[in-house]
Amino acid sequence: MKVIINTPKAPAPIGPYNQAVLSGNTLYTSGQIAVNPENGELVLDSITNETKQVMENLKAILEAADMTFEDVIKTSIFISDMNNFGQINAVYGNYFKSETAPARETVEVANLPKFVHVEISAIAIK
Repeated sequence: MKVIINTPKAPAPIGPYNQAVLSGNTLYTSGQIAVNPENGELVLDSITNETKQVMENLKAILEAADMTFEDVIKTSIFISDMNNFGQINAVYGNYFKSETAPARETVEVANLPKFVHVEISAIAIK
């Protein structure tokens, strides 16, 4: 059975998709960018703050599905400039314990929605 997960604590979808889909005990999140859900504005003042907003958006979606970052088994990180990897990785690392961190890939791409610098999606299992 497919359960749609949407929360006002994360940015509303801007197209024909949902924030996440729960199928059985597996949660698939849509890619999150640094949109502040309180005002709909992008947080682009620094790559650190941008990444933090992305992670907070993911956290809100996980919580809406009664999950945490401990339940995440895989993430996908898309960045527009690999030179930002160190700063993105430092913020990302604050949300996971090293010994239980998920599998992941990090891919540099030509462009991202709204010309942001980072987008992250996750798969979690409860």
